[in-house]
Amino acid sequence: MQRDQSFLEELAEVKAANKQDFALYCKKTMDITLNPDSIFDFQAKRMHEYKRQLLNALHIVHLMHEIWEGASIHPHTFFFAGKAAPGYAIAKEIISFISALGEYIEKDELLSKTLKVVFLPNYRVSLAEQIMPAAEVSQQISLAGTEASGTGNMKFSMNGALTVGTLDGANIEIRDAVGAENFFLFGLKTPEVEAFKQSGYEALAYYHNDARIQRVINFVQYSDLGTGLPGRYKALAELLLRHGDQYFLLADLADYIRVMQDIEHSYQDPQLWNQMSAANIAGMAFSLQMRRSRTMPGRFGGSKR
Repeated sequence: MQRDQSFLEELAEVKAANKQDFALYCKKTMDITLNPDSIFDFQAKRMHEYKRQLLNALHIVHLMHEIWEGASIHPHTFFFAGKAAPGYAIAKEIISFISALGEYIEKDELLSKTLKVVFLPNYRVSLAEQIMPAAEVSQQISLAGTEASGTGNMKFSMNGALTVGTLDGANIEIRDAVGAENFFLFGLKTPEVEAFKQSGYEALAYYHNDARIQRVINFVQYSDLGTGLPGRYKALAELLLRHGDQYFLLADLADYIRVMQDIEHSYQDPQLWNQMSAANIAGMAFSLQMRRSRTMPGRFGGSKR
C-alpha cells in the first residue's frame, strides 16, 4: 500500500514537471504565460464541425457566466490546436471565435483569475510531443458515429490524461482498456443520433427549455467579444438554431456541462485523480501491447496480418 502511494506521488510529480516544462515552452516560443497549477485541458485535432471544438467553446462561455455569478471554479486552462482546410469557412470562423474568446477572457479582471483559453498555432508532431506529456484532460468529444478510429486520443491517455468523450471511434477501445470508472463519458449514443435523424431534431427546443443554453447562445449571438462589432459571431449561433445543428451540439451541451463538473470534482481529490491517471497509463499500455501482438510475428506470439 505504501509503495502504491509512493508511486502515485511520483506520478503526480512527473505530471507537474511536464506541465511546468510546457509552460516554459509556451513562454519561450509564444510569449504565453500559463498557470501550471491550473487544469491543463487539451483539444488537439483537425478543425471540423463534427469534432465539435465549438461545443468545447460553448462550455467555456457557460463557465464565464458561472464565474460572473459568483461560482468558485478551479483554475482551468483550455488549449486548442488544429488546422482547418483552406476553403473550410466555418472551421476558420470557429478558430476565430475561440481566439477572440481567449482575448476577451484575458482582458476581464475576474475571468482571467480562473480561466485561460489558448489557441496553439501550427499544430504538428513536434508540438504534440510537447502537449501530450503535459495534458491532464483530453477532449475527445466528436458526435457519436462520426469519428474514425484514430490514435491521437490513445496517446493522450497513455500519457496519463483523462478522457472526456463520447462513445465514438477509439474512445470505445480506450474506455474498455482503462475501465469505465476512469473515463468521463457523456453524450448521445450512435443509435440515439440515428433515431433523431429519422424522427427529426429540433435544436430550438433545447434552446427554449434550458436557461443555461439560452444564456450561452445569446452571448454568442449578441456579444462583440471585444471586437467592437456586436453580433460578430452570430453566424455560429444561427448555424445551431436556424440551420439544423447538424452535429447535435445543443442536444449534448447539458450533459457536457455535467461531465465537466464531474472532472472539476474529481480533480479536487488528488489521490483519486492520480489513481485514474495511472489506470489510463497502464490500461493503454496493455491495450497497445495487445494490438502489437496481433500485427507483429513472433515477439508477442501473434501472426502478421
